[in-house]
Amino acid sequence: MTASPSPAASGSAASRKSGYRPEVQGLRALAVLMVVTYHVWLGRVSGGVDIFLLISAFLMTLSFARKVECGKPLRLVSYWLHLLKRLLPAVMVVVMGLLLGTWAVLPQSRWPDILDQAWASLLYRQNWLLADTAVDYYAQDHSGASPLQHFWSLSIQGQVFLLWPLVFAGAAVLRTALRRWTALDERLLNHRLFLALAFGAILAASLAYSIDETASNQAYAYFDTRARLWEFALGSLLALALPYLKPGKVLRVVLGWAGLAAMLSCGLLLSVDSSFPGFIALWPTLAAACIIVAGRSGSRFGVDRFLTWRPLVALGDNSYALYLWHWPLLVLTLAGLGLSKPNLWQGLAIVAASVLLAVLTTRFVEKPLRQWHWPQRGAWHTAVVIAACGALLAGPVTLWQSHMVADEAAAASQPRELTPGAAALAPENAGKPTPDARIIPAPGAMKNEWADIDGLCTDGNVPGNPLLAGCLQNSRPDPVAKRIVVLGDSHAQQYMAALGPIAKSRGWEVVTLLKGNCRFGGESGERNADCNAFNRASADYVLEHEPDAVFTVASLTLKDAPYETEVPQYLEGIKPFTDAGIEVVGIRDNPRFNINMPECVQKKGARAADCNVPLQESLAEASPLDDYRGKVPGLHLMDLSDFICADRNCPAVVGNVYVYKDDNHLTKTYVQSMAPMFEERLLAATGWK
Repeated sequence: MTASPSPAASGSAASRKSGYRPEVQGLRALAVLMVVTYHVWLGRVSGGVDIFLLISAFLMTLSFARKVECGKPLRLVSYWLHLLKRLLPAVMVVVMGLLLGTWAVLPQSRWPDILDQAWASLLYRQNWLLADTAVDYYAQDHSGASPLQHFWSLSIQGQVFLLWPLVFAGAAVLRTALRRWTALDERLLNHRLFLALAFGAILAASLAYSIDETASNQAYAYFDTRARLWEFALGSLLALALPYLKPGKVLRVVLGWAGLAAMLSCGLLLSVDSSFPGFIALWPTLAAACIIVAGRSGSRFGVDRFLTWRPLVALGDNSYALYLWHWPLLVLTLAGLGLSKPNLWQGLAIVAASVLLAVLTTRFVEKPLRQWHWPQRGAWHTAVVIAACGALLAGPVTLWQSHMVADEAAAASQPRELTPGAAALAPENAGKPTPDARIIPAPGAMKNEWADIDGLCTDGNVPGNPLLAGCLQNSRPDPVAKRIVVLGDSHAQQYMAALGPIAKSRGWEVVTLLKGNCRFGGESGERNADCNAFNRASADYVLEHEPDAVFTVASLTLKDAPYETEVPQYLEGIKPFTDAGIEVVGIRDNPRFNINMPECVQKKGARAADCNVPLQESLAEASPLDDYRGKVPGLHLMDLSDFICADRNCPAVVGNVYVYKDDNHLTKTYVQSMAPMFEERLLAATGWK
């Protein structure tokens, strides 16, 4: 959702003489205000990003069309260098500022992702990074978001700014060749017709792709450049058609106000968090197109009288920097104050600070560099400025990442006796102080703390049902001692850090059938339809393949009271297994919290009261597993909560090891430290030898 300038969008005197449209700058200002307002107070997406994309292509096409009509060379390399020279300085200033804020405000476990995104933003590939990591751009709580997340739209624009001139150049080459080697009528060789055909094809192909991808994978489509190209193509077609669109004064007034009303209401009336950027994005883009077509109405009642209001136009001149600054300030402020969203006055302060920083950035960074004559003396001068901006950002990021790698290595290389983890809670270690050492894993390595699913995932060893996804954890060519299927969600997966190595050492075969936020149990209205369908398919797989045992999580923890309950329809879900002679292992769930536990330690220290939550606020006083005992023969129950919580507290760190990787998942490192206790209690509960 960036409002990056294009050559035709500059507020310079030159551009004002060559088709400068102040109403478009006013439109740009309204779009950025929509983005900022929706982000700060509503926690929603406004449709403003789509308007920015259309405006960018519209202005770029106006500029290139004028060059072609005047017979001027396109000079693509000079264009790209000039554009980067204008875009990068503000990016460098904002990213350097937010990296400083990251160091001062955000916990260390969030630094690696932010530094990776700094590189992605600098290289204009942030959108692909976010798409690949399935970021929820619509999350209501922005305090946990990356302060660089909003650079995705700048990355898409950068990619299109590289591609679009090639379309102009290709159309010009084709037109010249046809003129030279064919006898086509000159009217058919009109450059606008060639460009209209090219951009029309891009619009049709991209819109069809966008509709399909949004329907099947909306979170990915939102950041996918291919799903956004049609919005740029629409802006280009609008610029090409504008000379032929000459509505009367009354129609201009109607178009302008109708477009403005549709534009402002988009985010309120449409469910953009589940339908963009498919065909629904036609709403804000066509609304903006109506305003642009209305143009200068010549009427005192036209919307252009409002859009050309000097303060609004001035804000439009600063819209690029305002977009760059508002999101980092919002994220860092919420994280620093421990809020999920700001109130009215906090939001106003964030917006005011964003506007102030935007004005300062535009006046003291963008304009001086734009007016600096030395880079204009040649392409290599411009390239030097671009390289300098990149180096000013790349240098600190590289040094910071190198320091984190060294810190991770130092933490990982400590002797095992300094980081006993769960072993510190064993009865034989009761009362023994844990030696001083670095807490592991290092904060920078926390993102690698999901339990691994080892082995190959192939059609030969996983179910064919498309609802299921499975991996063979361990396989032996000879008959195996045990075959186990793990069912449930991420809380079942986390115990693979212990069960996996145990299975390998004993020659057991383990298959995992897991779905996020879907605890295994019988059909229940407390689960959504997808989860119920997944559990039915999982149960069918188990009954078809008849493993020796099924591993599940048998209780359900909550962040707030009652803190721990039985899994809905748990006994009903496992009874078909036990009736078929399949043993079931049910382990007690681990606590959930209202705070991110490792971040609490990084901010306040491991001994802080906030990072050591009372047991009565974490688990039920009487384990729900007690209610299962004796009701289903073949159900074996395990409780390892005494190796997670101790002395009436559930700490964030035990034995110099982070217990949790977030607010509810155990770290792989901690579960690995529980492996001996896990194995002992598994064998004791089941009687396996």
